[in-house]
Amino acid sequence: MSTSIIGGLRESGWPSQNIRVSDPLETRRQDLEDEYGVHCFSENTDCVVNADVVVLGVKPQVLEVAVNSIASELKSTNPLVISIAAGISSNSILKWVDNDLAVVRVMPNTPALVNAGVSGMYATPQVGRLRKELAERLMRSVGEVVWVDREELIDTVTGISGSGPAYYFKVMELMIAEGIQNGLSPAAARTLVIETARGAAKLIQQSPLDPVELRRQVTSPGGTTEAGITYMEQASIDDTIRGGVKAAIKRSIELSKQFGGN
Repeated sequence: MSTSIIGGLRESGWPSQNIRVSDPLETRRQDLEDEYGVHCFSENTDCVVNADVVVLGVKPQVLEVAVNSIASELKSTNPLVISIAAGISSNSILKWVDNDLAVVRVMPNTPALVNAGVSGMYATPQVGRLRKELAERLMRSVGEVVWVDREELIDTVTGISGSGPAYYFKVMELMIAEGIQNGLSPAAARTLVIETARGAAKLIQQSPLDPVELRRQVTSPGGTTEAGITYMEQASIDDTIRGGVKAAIKRSIELSKQFGGN
């Protein structure tokens, strides 16, 4: 995800000399320097010296260690801190730094890899208007943004859009497999499923109608779509999808308690 943000920033015109990256792996640093022309460092402290914005792009289980390694610099320079670590609250970050920083929590998703992501964002009260605009501009380099006014809603964002691509991939995986099982070539099944998903997304994006009404329009009485939808509903697809989203939200809350001390 961090690499996606770097790539998005470069494509959006952010100068490479203004982007610094920290990574413990020499080969990874070399790859980033070669591909994006950014400055790479092996130590977190060297990376964040006098930075205006610090993006915390690590796994939640190592975020505390990463923050502690740069706490002194964060306290002295007071940059805007953007965290994309799932489940870790802004209060945990402030506690680790022991300072009242401006923190924006972001939950992006993997389509950011192709500049088609969507990020849920929450700003702490310390984040002023200009810094909020800066954070939004940064994340718009990889897709759309949605602001939430309560931090706990980031857990809901995680269950909906953070984990959401995997839900769609699972549906597509099953549809492709069923197409092959019923005689289509793998290439044909893949194209049909991908383009159907793309078309459905574009249709709902451009239509004033909600998903319920769009589904009703394509579901003719006694037709093939009705047969498919009826079977899925009888097999409890509603409970399965809702339950899956709730499980992801619950896990986001658990991560906060496990790694953030909340």
